[in-house]
Amino acid sequence: MTIKHLFSNPPISKKVLIKGWVRTFRGNRFISINDGSCLQNLQCVVDFENTPESILNKINTGTSIEIDGTLVESQGKGQKIEIKVEKIKILGECDPELFPIQPKKHSLEFLRENAHLRVRTNTFGAVFRVRSSISYAIHKYFKENGFFYVNTPIVTGSDAEGAGEMFKVTTLNINKADVNNKNEIDFSKDFFGKETNLTVSGQLEAENMAMGLGKVYTFGPTFRAENSNTSRHLAEFWMIEPEMAFYNLKDNMDLAEDFIKKVLKYAISDCKEDLDFLNTRLINEDKTKPENQRNELNLLERLSFVVNNDFERITYTEAFEILRNSKNNKKKKFKFLVNEWGVDLQSEHERFLVEKHFKKPVIIYNYPAKIKAFYMRMNEDGKTVKAMDILFPGIGEIVGGSQREERLDVLKSRIKELNIDEKELWWYLDLRKFGTVEHSGFGLGLERLILFATGMTNIRDVIPFPRTPKSAEF
Repeated sequence: MTIKHLFSNPPISKKVLIKGWVRTFRGNRFISINDGSCLQNLQCVVDFENTPESILNKINTGTSIEIDGTLVESQGKGQKIEIKVEKIKILGECDPELFPIQPKKHSLEFLRENAHLRVRTNTFGAVFRVRSSISYAIHKYFKENGFFYVNTPIVTGSDAEGAGEMFKVTTLNINKADVNNKNEIDFSKDFFGKETNLTVSGQLEAENMAMGLGKVYTFGPTFRAENSNTSRHLAEFWMIEPEMAFYNLKDNMDLAEDFIKKVLKYAISDCKEDLDFLNTRLINEDKTKPENQRNELNLLERLSFVVNNDFERITYTEAFEILRNSKNNKKKKFKFLVNEWGVDLQSEHERFLVEKHFKKPVIIYNYPAKIKAFYMRMNEDGKTVKAMDILFPGIGEIVGGSQREERLDVLKSRIKELNIDEKELWWYLDLRKFGTVEHSGFGLGLERLILFATGMTNIRDVIPFPRTPKSAEF
């Protein structure tokens, strides 16, 4: 049985068998064991007079063991049940002098250096159970709302974002590769016969699938070769990208808001114990900070803040005016001042709108075309596109999406304007030639959602094995 099952349905006075890892072993009598199924450890009371010393000497923090005994009501404080041990079997020994994860507080940086073992701590066990629950809720939501799950390529010949920060995929020996008459590497001799990269987004291919299946979503790894070491950037991360035929911008915003609320509601219900623990952790962490750096809302209040509020919807122009006329801007408290229409909003601006001005999640739409991607539908004013971003407290932008440009002539004009090679997107343009329809979609970074849901502050702490510049361990 799992420890979670024993706590939820305790078969008192019955024989039970559990397996797990030792968290603590006190006085040769009390073993605290955890099997990863839940946050709680289960206390096991050893009859040390009838347990061989050779077994007792091998029980240390980290040792994996099998315990056979009887489940009884606990006589001590802090736990309702415990196991009266009849037999212990050592499954895997653990040297206490070498095992880095000891029953004490470790820094998150230290645990990142030991990412292969950090899941055995309470904090990371909770984080990754929440991640699992949210991933399930995402698939559950789309299934219940008539979406089809599609798999888009990891190796791609197109750059959906137009950012150019992509990892190359090649079988060529770069040091000995042939070059063409422009002294550039001749990728015609490469495996795919052309230059290819790891994808930054499955959106363009998901649009393709939506043109036959109606409503689809892709949920998979994406990659960006951005040389950034901030707490918000990863080189490998997971994206959820739904695409819907016959959806306009309003339909898109309605879906995104409903989707986020339902997924977080599921996690709140499914991970109550883990979220309570993470909430307490965040409150205690806040107490060590100066008052002006503390969070206004604790973790559970932030989750409730999103789930129970209607998202405010404003245009980019309205957001610009609010920010331009704000005291923070006039008194130059913003690091990036907001003076000219068309500036790209920074995280500090987004958080001001959410946390200070509206005090609720915000959706900004109709952004200036010059700061958005080529595939977003141009508005009639010729200056803005039907883009939308959802902003959260503590995070800033968490969702980015748009109504896609379905008009062939306008799309070709935008591609030319941004100097994108039209030949690379011939198949994407075909969608506008053969039965084009208005359609929309958005992207949500899983790790950003997990950051928000767990209260962690570094994105490297919400993915099992972070990939960042100069770091591809484990």
